[in-house]
Amino acid sequence: MTVRNTKFQVLAFILCLAIPLFIGYLGSLLTMESVKTWYTTLNKPSLNPPNWIFAPVWTTIYLLLGISSYRVWTNRKSVGWFHWAVIIYFLQLAFNLMWSFLFFYQQQIGFALVEIFLLLMIIIANAFIFYRFDKISGWLFLPYFLWVSFATYLTYSIFILN
Repeated sequence: MTVRNTKFQVLAFILCLAIPLFIGYLGSLLTMESVKTWYTTLNKPSLNPPNWIFAPVWTTIYLLLGISSYRVWTNRKSVGWFHWAVIIYFLQLAFNLMWSFLFFYQQQIGFALVEIFLLLMIIIANAFIFYRFDKISGWLFLPYFLWVSFATYLTYSIFILN
């Protein structure tokens, strides 16, 4: 039986939104200079989207992750292993940030490619774990999974083309 705290908790919700948005902000700090200089010199696949699309897509994804984590947090008493959900959630956020570091800041496309495959696996695991707490929380990972799958294709293509 699911035990959900039905009272909306504003501070918890804001914190749940702020955590992935902060990770996104850190990632943008790692990428800004490189996008203007190094990234523009790379050969990219024909499906590479324009640079302006990345910020709104990532912001939307980070907001969905925040909503998902809030829903899990409010439902934390329904499953006895909430701490594992927290660990996998922060692990995928760390891997998300690490990709930006490897790809843009270190300009290590090959390492970023290996890392993004690991990120995809962690995203899948996170989605399944969150689904156990709250079905909607698990499904909110679908856009993230799809976008990182596309980013994997882009990373692979850029690796091959360069």
